Amino acid sequence: MRFDGRIVLVTGVGRSGQVGEAVAAAFAAEGARVILVDRALDEAEARAAELRARGGDARAYACDLADETQLAILAAEVGAAYGRLDALVALAGGFAMSGPVAESGPAVWQRQIAINLTTAYLTTRAFLPALRTAGGAIVYFASAAALPGAATAGMAAYAAAKSGVIALMRAVAADERPHRVRANAVAPTSIRTASNVQAMGDQAAYVEREEVAAAVCWLCSGDASAVTGQVIRLG
Repeated sequence: MRFDGRIVLVTGVGRSGQVGEAVAAAFAAEGARVILVDRALDEAEARAAELRARGGDARAYACDLADETQLAILAAEVGAAYGRLDALVALAGGFAMSGPVAESGPAVWQRQIAINLTTAYLTTRAFLPALRTAGGAIVYFASAAALPGAATAGMAAYAAAKSGVIALMRAVAADERPHRVRANAVAPTSIRTASNVQAMGDQAAYVEREEVAAAVCWLCSGDASAVTGQVIRLG
């Protein structure tokens, strides 16, 4: 098992049927000790309990990842409990249409930047010391909407936030190379999650949650030890 005994933290694990559930399950199946973080402790604990019921090692924490103070407390607790971090999956975020720029409101813009980009930045900053200890890996969640040629009409806020995530990833990859910390990003099209199926129906073109989880696990593994600063499109 590629992650036997390794410490992996997944943010934004969310509700049942979402991509965080599949990512956490994939790491646990490969022997990782999984730390699940979400704003809602009951959701994080429910996912952790499911992993423990299948023999996994999982622990849940609640944190508002846009709050620097809460993140500092979480990083101190994780550091005291585990001493290092082998992988960080910055999955927390969310999607909303902002409409044409001329008709859009600043509130949606600010919200999309906060939940997708600011959370990724603050989480990275909080956990880099633990990642440096282990020579760990970071995987960010970008989007195909942030890649060249994407159709982004009506979603400027989301596309801009995810473009920022890619820029952050590349900066971290360059900054942390001397510390043996790798950073990469996945950029999926629509993922088959419970919320997406409810919104778009079952027949839309989806990337399966398990395919996303497999790519994330590979990027965090020793098999990808030479890979940093890269964006992998999925779908």
